[in-house]
Amino acid sequence: MADDKQNIVMFPFMAQGHIIPFLALALQLEKISNHYNIIIANTPLNITKLRSSLPPHSAVTLIELPFSSTDHGLPPNTENTDTVPYTLVIKLIQASTSLKHPFKNLIQSLRSHKLCIIADIFFGWTATVAKDLGVFHAFFSGCGGYGLACYYSLWTNLPHRRVDSSDFTLPDFPEARALHVTQLPANIAEADGTDPWSVYQREDNFSHWVNSDGFLFNSVQELDSVGLSYFKRIFNRPVWPIGPVLLSTGNGSRGKGGGINPDLCREWLNKKPENSVLFVCFGSMNTISASQMMQLGTALERCGRSFVWVVRPPIGFDINAEFRAEEWLPEGFAEKVLESGRGLIVHDWAPQVEILSHSAVSAFMSHCGWNSVVESLSEGVPILGWPMAAEQFFNCKFLEEEVGVCVEVARGKKCEVKWEDLVGKIELVMDESEKGIGMRKKACEIRDLIRGAKKDKDGSSVKALDEFLAAAAAISSKPKTNGT
Repeated sequence: MADDKQNIVMFPFMAQGHIIPFLALALQLEKISNHYNIIIANTPLNITKLRSSLPPHSAVTLIELPFSSTDHGLPPNTENTDTVPYTLVIKLIQASTSLKHPFKNLIQSLRSHKLCIIADIFFGWTATVAKDLGVFHAFFSGCGGYGLACYYSLWTNLPHRRVDSSDFTLPDFPEARALHVTQLPANIAEADGTDPWSVYQREDNFSHWVNSDGFLFNSVQELDSVGLSYFKRIFNRPVWPIGPVLLSTGNGSRGKGGGINPDLCREWLNKKPENSVLFVCFGSMNTISASQMMQLGTALERCGRSFVWVVRPPIGFDINAEFRAEEWLPEGFAEKVLESGRGLIVHDWAPQVEILSHSAVSAFMSHCGWNSVVESLSEGVPILGWPMAAEQFFNCKFLEEEVGVCVEVARGKKCEVKWEDLVGKIELVMDESEKGIGMRKKACEIRDLIRGAKKDKDGSSVKALDEFLAAAAAISSKPKTNGT
């Protein structure tokens, strides 16, 4: 590595929804300048997968940090949330603290160079390591500002524990207005301050955020100003909204071996009229219950719309196992879909960015993970929201109540779902009604706003990234005198 280049060490959490935006940012930084050595650090299996996702001529360096899942009571080769049931995710998060020592050793080995750390919001402890070593540090959030503000405020205040009501407000983020207990992910709803999630967030994560030099967000200032302002106010640190940070089509498969050939998917979409297809996908980690799946299948059958549906085994079954359509979908559903050509049932993975960018796609039924939100709105596609975990509930609330590009169709993995209600909401968004036309128009306005933020050197996201790199260069060029 050349001494005159700045080393940027990137450290995502071990989950595809976190790794993907980090990889996208690494490739973006590599593209805009040759003044940086981009390094991505992670556990061995994640590095192996990343290596296959890098473009052939990329100079991004991948560094393995030693990690053995069995040392932490996890099954062998458990290094990504994609490979464990949700109940074991907290164990993987707790196990990730074992990376502190090898991560610190890596940073110490690079301190003779200009150095900058970009770390995941789940790795708060990296900010303290950086401060101790006198190295510039920023968190990169794959979440939007509004969703993460709600998530952070809930964990730090547990306000739902302080009221005798199903409705409550956030004491330090009143802009979010009223929330309902059904909008809480299971781990927050069950938290009492002494549970494993609370302890990790308090001791190994959030308490360290004050030691960072700032926050990068995969978001756009003009879209997300309220949420972004929260972090400026709470931490008195710079906030750089640099989104959208997206992988180009073809980089970084989300799949685990299944899926569909993108060419076949494109050929199928090419045969469909403009704005006629519903895309249904709930992200890389999520699935729904067997009863919910049956109701959704019935809704897709009854609504008469063309669709692409990415399916995985329902809750209670191995999410990576073979999908049994005859058991989990309405009788004869898969055969009818194949014969009519009206639907495309895809196992495990589909080329999401390519699908959303196709003119045939009219709406996206999504879990409202922020990566999916940004990908959808970047193409002007309105959302049918079915949040399931983490900050997805607050993303859905934000998109529906504040932005006007989303209709919530269900809430969580345990709620009762009726096919009649799903059909009604699908038609509401996809019909040529005043509501449907208005939502699609608003989604296109947001698309133009998002694209404008990255259009040229005057775009807000381009300026934010320039400001971040300037801040990192200014601080990382100073002599390091503290830390050993």
